[in-house]
Amino acid sequence: MVLLSKRKTKSTKRKKATYSVYVVELSKKVWTDSWKFRAANPHFRGMQECLYVGMTSLSPQERYKKHKTGARSKRGHKISCYFVEKYGTFLRSSLYSEYNPMCRLDAVKMEKWLAEDLRKRGFAVWWN
Repeated sequence: MVLLSKRKTKSTKRKKATYSVYVVELSKKVWTDSWKFRAANPHFRGMQECLYVGMTSLSPQERYKKHKTGARSKRGHKISCYFVEKYGTFLRSSLYSEYNPMCRLDAVKMEKWLAEDLRKRGFAVWWN
């Protein structure tokens, strides 16, 4: 009798689709007030809006509230973006809702892709 060795296979963990990307429209005042924002968007000509692109494990609405209130982590670190806190006006769900939900790795890639795509379409964009 021949014993067949069982191959050890890596367990395939299911990726949880618990992350989202989101887009916040910023007031045009961010363009005139911030040299950092202008430097990040040298090809912006003022025809489109100024936007912030982010990713979160919360709902986009909850994350937007945290930005606007200047939320801090349990350790006291600021977790809100200055531009959204000061200049954020509302969420632009028409620009992101078709992509959600997704796993974390996909959300990281999508955040970058979406920001770059929006820049190509003429928007001024800030993202992390």
